[in-house]
Amino acid sequence: MRVDLFDFALPEELIAQRPVEPREAGRLLVVGERFLDRRIGDLPDLLKAGDLLLLNDSRVLPTRFWGRRGEVAVEATLVEPASPAAWWALARPGRRLRPADRLRLGRDLEARVEAKDAEGRVLLVFDRSGEALLEAIRAQGAMPLPPYIRRPIGGDPRDLADYQPIQARVEGSVAAPTASLHLTPALLARLAERGVERAFLTLHVGLGTFAPVKVEDIEAHRMHRECGAIPPETVRAIERTRARGGRIVAVGTTVLRAVESRADAQGRVAAGPFTTGLFVTPGYRFRVVDRLLTNFHLPRSTLFMLVCAFSGLARMRTAYAHAIEERYRFFSYGDACLLDRAETAP
Repeated sequence: MRVDLFDFALPEELIAQRPVEPREAGRLLVVGERFLDRRIGDLPDLLKAGDLLLLNDSRVLPTRFWGRRGEVAVEATLVEPASPAAWWALARPGRRLRPADRLRLGRDLEARVEAKDAEGRVLLVFDRSGEALLEAIRAQGAMPLPPYIRRPIGGDPRDLADYQPIQARVEGSVAAPTASLHLTPALLARLAERGVERAFLTLHVGLGTFAPVKVEDIEAHRMHRECGAIPPETVRAIERTRARGGRIVAVGTTVLRAVESRADAQGRVAAGPFTTGLFVTPGYRFRVVDRLLTNFHLPRSTLFMLVCAFSGLARMRTAYAHAIEERYRFFSYGDACLLDRAETAP
C-alpha cells in the first residue's frame, strides 16, 4: 500500500503549541456513520454504563538536555536506556560527535560518547548510574516534546505538568500517551458516576511513535518496538466487560497496540510483560478494542495508518478534512476524536 494514501496538507497554525485550559474544553470529533462536533467534557454522554476505559499508566521522564562539548553547544534527548549508566540519545549536532567526546548536560551531568549506530543515535555513558542517574534526569531534564512543539533552549517548566497524564505512575516513557492528556480528575469522576469502569496497562512510549514513514510502500517500513505489561486485573476487567455486553474503549493508540498485541484469535488478552512492534495498517483484524479516543496524528505516520485501519481509510481522510475545515487543533497538545471501529474498513 502506498504511503501517499496517508498524506494530507495541514496548515501550520493548526499545530497546537499548548493544551487548552480547562482540558475538558478541548474539542472532540466523534467519527462514526456521521460526524459530531462535541467537547471532551461530553465524553460521559458518549459512553454508556458497562463500558470499560483502558488507560496507559506509563510516566514520561524529562529526558531532553542542553549542554556543551567543550565550547560547542549540544542538545541531547535520551530515547532508550542501554544499561544502568548508559542511554541511546538523539543529539544535535550529532554528526560532529565522535566516540570518546565528553559532554556536560544540564547542571552537572557528565557523559562520554561511547558509540554511534546506523540510525544516527549516540550511546552516552554517564558519570553515575542506576537511581542516581534517574534522579539527575528527573531534576535537570526537560520534557522530550516532539519537534513540532517549539520551546526555547532549556525548555518550559509548564510542560513538566502539561505533558504528563494524570494517571501516570510507571516511569519509562520518553513521549506521552497524548490521548490521556485530555483527562482530569473531575472528568474521570463523572465517567465513574456514569457507570464506566476503568483499568490500566503499561506501554512505555518511544520517540519512534512520531516518526514519519519514509518508504514509498508501507510494507517496507520497520516498526519501532516498545515494552510494557498488562496486569491480570485488567484482563479480568476486559473479560467482565465482554460478558456484560460493554464496549472496550482504548484511550490512545498505545493502549490499542498493547492489548491487540497480547490478544489471541478469539480476542482473549494475556497478562504479563511484553514487547511489541505491532504495525497496524488497513486490513488488520481488530480483536479487542471497540472504540478509540485519540488525538489527530501526523500525515504519513504509523498512527494515522492505525486510525485508518480502525475506522476506514476513506472515512478518516474525510474526518481529517472536516477537522481542518473546522479548525480543530492537531497533534500532541491538540484536540481529540472518538472513533467507532468499522467492521469492514475500506
